[in-house]
Amino acid sequence: MAVVPGRQQTRYMRVFLRVLLVEDDPMIGDSINIALKGDGYAIDWIRDGEAAILSLECQHYDLVLLDLGLPKKNGLEVLTFIRNHKQSVAVLVITARDSVEDRIKGLDLGADDYVVKPFSIAELSARMRAVFRRKGGTGDPLLGNGVISLDPSKQTVFVNTKDQEGKDISLSNREFSLLQALLIRPGAILSRSDLEDRIYGWGEEVDSNAIEFLIHGLRKKLGKKTIKNIRGAGWLVSKKE
Repeated sequence: MAVVPGRQQTRYMRVFLRVLLVEDDPMIGDSINIALKGDGYAIDWIRDGEAAILSLECQHYDLVLLDLGLPKKNGLEVLTFIRNHKQSVAVLVITARDSVEDRIKGLDLGADDYVVKPFSIAELSARMRAVFRRKGGTGDPLLGNGVISLDPSKQTVFVNTKDQEGKDISLSNREFSLLQALLIRPGAILSRSDLEDRIYGWGEEVDSNAIEFLIHGLRKKLGKKTIKNIRGAGWLVSKKE
């Protein structure tokens, strides 16, 4: 077994929303897939390099977890494609190749970080969060707009309004993921399809009113004015003043 899950990972929350897992080993892939889905990530699991490239051509991802020893096209070929066509997506290499030369080659081709098997899910999650912070140009682990603050590493949501001054709020995984999607870019409008795309993986059934239901629950917990509806367009949280 090349992945050490460790049940302590349940307290670590995700910063990335939609993740492409490219791993051909069924045991390792299944372990990562189950663990990260349990933490609320939207995961699409692909088992070869050609399928990974096809997925990247038709789907937005926030992060790619990329093995190097893949069939059809190897991980370095996939990484080269990503950096030539998908400049903004973060790439975290996960591999058993632990030589310095392999690490240097992967990083030089554009990987954001490199994790050698075996690793724990807790370490993988922490590295994912660190990559996100670097991609966002900040070392601050919090997301927020001055009213709402999310700490993905501690699974906490802090609200500071007149009604709920200085209050920590408990959210479900889906609620947390939706709110996080909005807080990554305060002031940006996200449509229903945008939000579904960020919090549901392939093959997951999505009710027609699932997003509205989640937003209704968030407004009850956070306050009616924390998430704004832009009629005919979608939802947003206000920018920090």
